[in-house]
Amino acid sequence: MLFLLALLLVLSLILGPQLWIRWVMRKHDTPVASMPGTGGELAQHLIDRFEIHGVTVETTPQGDHYDPANRAVRLSDEVFHGRSVTAVAVAAHEVGHAIQYHRQEAITRLRQRYLPLATTIQRLAVTLLFAIPLVVAIFRVPHAALLTAVIGVAAMLVAVLIQLVILPLEWDASFNKAMPILIKGNYLPPELHDAARQVLKAAALTYVAAALMDMLRLGRWLAILKGSIR
Repeated sequence: MLFLLALLLVLSLILGPQLWIRWVMRKHDTPVASMPGTGGELAQHLIDRFEIHGVTVETTPQGDHYDPANRAVRLSDEVFHGRSVTAVAVAAHEVGHAIQYHRQEAITRLRQRYLPLATTIQRLAVTLLFAIPLVVAIFRVPHAALLTAVIGVAAMLVAVLIQLVILPLEWDASFNKAMPILIKGNYLPPELHDAARQVLKAAALTYVAAALMDMLRLGRWLAILKGSIR
């Protein structure tokens, strides 16, 4: 019984943020008839307004993000063409990142320093987990497989912690950039401000939720490991 409760708690901690983010985004994804423009149009307008020269607005199938290397605000089709609170808030969030880099704010160093590290660690963890059956086959020592698994799990945990480290960058884009812009610029009526705050909070937590989901995928590898050790 205690094991089941512990399992449910772990699953809720891992799945909860991702499910909440999806729920918030869908909840506020209904088109607003009075919305003066789409998410893509707002993004381009804000880039022009803040004179962020050289930054483009593009559509992408890879999820909403700002690409500092190519200086591009990349939005999903739903956000780029959408006239919902979700579309407008997410577009403002990504432009918030463009503003951060344009102003060369110190907080941008968090992503430049730690995000590539998180990606490298995650790839290393997956490689190690892939190597478990090979380690068992070569050395015929179950402990070797266990050690490989422990290293893989540790690497995944470190990757999650790194995502938490760069959370201030996402929070700044949402609540020090996007939200004040939407309010002071009268881009949203007051009755939609709370909805925008929810969306911006979800946008800020997206990377952390994705890293937690990687931990869930790790469970599949542990199941494979159990069979390999036997």
